[in-house]
Order: sequence, then structure tokens, then C-alpha cells
Amino acid sequence: MAKHGSNSEDYAGPLKRLLLAVLLLCLVGLFIFWRIDSPRAERFRAQIVDTVMPGFDWAMAPVTGAVRLLRDFQSYQRIYDQNQELRRELRRMTAWKEAALQLEQENARLRDLNNVRLDPRLTYITGVVLADSGSPFRQSVLINVGSRDGIVDGWATMDGIGLVGRISGVGANTSRVILLTDATSRIPAIIQPSGQRALITGDNSAAPPIDFLEDPDQVRPGDRIVTSGDGEVFPPGLLIGQVAEDPGGRLRVRLAADYERLEFLRVLRDHGARRVGAPSALIMPATPPAIEMPPAPVPGDG
Repeated sequence: MAKHGSNSEDYAGPLKRLLLAVLLLCLVGLFIFWRIDSPRAERFRAQIVDTVMPGFDWAMAPVTGAVRLLRDFQSYQRIYDQNQELRRELRRMTAWKEAALQLEQENARLRDLNNVRLDPRLTYITGVVLADSGSPFRQSVLINVGSRDGIVDGWATMDGIGLVGRISGVGANTSRVILLTDATSRIPAIIQPSGQRALITGDNSAAPPIDFLEDPDQVRPGDRIVTSGDGEVFPPGLLIGQVAEDPGGRLRVRLAADYERLEFLRVLRDHGARRVGAPSALIMPATPPAIEMPPAPVPGDG
């Protein structure tokens, strides 16, 4: 038995090597034959392909299935990524929807409040902002209209939505506008709908504080602020902004004018404003005429 097993092992090794050599020779011969550039060889190769390839569908089925599976997996991955992106967009759109609803309600309130007729005598001339000379200590801009256009000191300027400031300094072709945020600005105002009167005081910040308020308990953030016309500083009813509250609890103004994009300003011609000839007459009462006293009698006269 041992001898028979050893003989089979002796024959198996050379046989395997022989089969391997024959297979290599066949492959080399097939490679060389496939590289021969001859019409006859080309026809023979075409016959081999036509005969062999239809029967190899079963052999290519696993490869085809694996490729399809890989493509399906990639498609599922893309669908999953798109689904996650749509979920994120839906969350963002929900937030935008809430913001749009709040803005719609606020817009409706403002439309109700904006049914205010301004004085028909108020016409305007539009000027272009030439330069911004703002600084930590002064807030002003220059516009390209001046005395040749009939501009007068003290006239109000707006950006089309809200009050921006007043004319303070007129040249022949340019004028200077002191902004509401300037430290020298003092604007009498009315807070709607409570009707509280206050003074908008500039402090060189983007949100001027509200001072001298009669009853702060009647004022809420979001209330509308317009000019009151007191002292004939500005025409009444010009939109200034809305009430806001800073972290310290102080009431301030969220200005309606877009101070970040001041390109064009409307100068309101207030022809009905009173011209002050003698400033002291506004403060001091008129002096009553002097009463002439009769001369004192001289002793001894009859």
C-alpha cells in the first residue's frame, strides 16, 4: 500500500507540471495568434468570438450582477444625501415661514399706521450723497444740492422711508446734513399708538436713546415713532423708526432709514415753517412799554 501511494505521488507532480506547461503554451499561442495582422486570421478570430461568446453569458452573470449592485448602492447613497439635504432645507424654510408671517403681521400694522396724510405743502428735492464725513464725534453727510436749488438751513431730509437728519450748513452747490445719530441732534417725537411725547437724543450710536418720556409704562418695543412738530423743528408725522430696548433696559430707536446705504436723500421743502428772526424772542417775553411818571411836586409851589 505504501509503495502504491508513493508511485501515485511520483506521477502526480510531473503531470501537473506538464499540464501547466501545456496551458502556458496554449495561452502564449493564443496571444500570438490574436496579435497576427492578417485578413485570414481576423476572419478566424471573428468565428471564434461568434462561437464562444454567446455561451459565456452565464459566466458574466455574477460580474454583471455585482456591477448592478454597486450602481444601486451608489444610487441609494445619493438618494439618502438628497433626502438629508431636503430635510435641512425644510427646517430652514420653516424658520423663514415663521419670519415671513411675523413680517406680514408687522407690515399690516404699519400699513394701518401709515394712513397719515402729510402736509401737502411738503414738496422735496432729491440729492445724491457725495461723502460721508462721519466720525466717532460727528455724524453728517454731504449732498449735491445747495442754495442754487433753494435749500434752507433746518429742512428735514429722508431716504424715502424714514427721517435721516436736517440741513445744517448750505453752500452754493452742496449742503451738509446732520444725522439723527449725531450728538447734537434733538428731535421732538410722538410714540404711537400711546401718544407719548419724547425727545430723540443722538449719542453717536446707531440707535439713539429716547429721553424725557412722559410715561414709559405705556410704551412697548415695536411702537412707531414719528416727529411731533413741536417747536417747528420738523414737520409733524415724519417716520423716525420703532421703539427698541437695549440689554440695559433703556429705550432706544430702531431707525427706519437705512444708514448703511445712504445714496440718495430727499430734502423736504417746508415752506410753512416759521422763520426765526430774533432767537431771543422765542425765550424772553416782550418787554412792556415804560410808564411815564409825573414829576414830583416841589415843596413851596402853589
